[in-house]
Amino acid sequence: MKRHFSMLREFHLADWFTLANAFCGTGAIFAAMRFLQEGVVRDLLTGMALIPLAFIFDALDGRVARWRKSASTLGRELDSLADVISFGVAPAALAYACGLQGGWDWVVLSWFVGCGVSRLARYNVTAEQLAGDGDKVPYFEGTPIPTSLVLVIVLALAAMRGALGRDVWLGVVQLGPWQLHPLVLLFALSGSLMISKTLRIPKP
Repeated sequence: MKRHFSMLREFHLADWFTLANAFCGTGAIFAAMRFLQEGVVRDLLTGMALIPLAFIFDALDGRVARWRKSASTLGRELDSLADVISFGVAPAALAYACGLQGGWDWVVLSWFVGCGVSRLARYNVTAEQLAGDGDKVPYFEGTPIPTSLVLVIVLALAAMRGALGRDVWLGVVQLGPWQLHPLVLLFALSGSLMISKTLRIPKP
């Protein structure tokens, strides 16, 4: 007979690191919303600081799984779902909070998140095929979604210099009915690189 919370009881140590990754990403989203509500830059910076912490947990969960020899299909799915939150939705939410709020910005940020989701789904489907006879994928197809940490660092530098809202770096342009902040094009580039089929990055 299954006990209450039996699924959690069956988690491996590495899975808890993965959940810590998701916890950080969720916290970053809440921090972005709190900044929009109260306008305290410290809240925004706190949210941004959680993304590098999520990156650390994301790196550790794989190492712990290999150390404990406890890699599993559930762990791989958990890792992808946590990455979508911390390196997909959270950076987009932080960008919106920083002032990338034009209509075209919404489209680009949605594209970025969609690319991240697609990239992770492709990896989960093709990982075993790419690994071949080994137990490790030799390279990434497209940039890994945690590379969005670079975007968060750019946003953090802008926030620390007060380049938020109307003062966001590179200004704003009117394109038809909607506004576009050129800074958001970094997210367009990042998302496009994630779904590239020709870009191959050796996996350490």
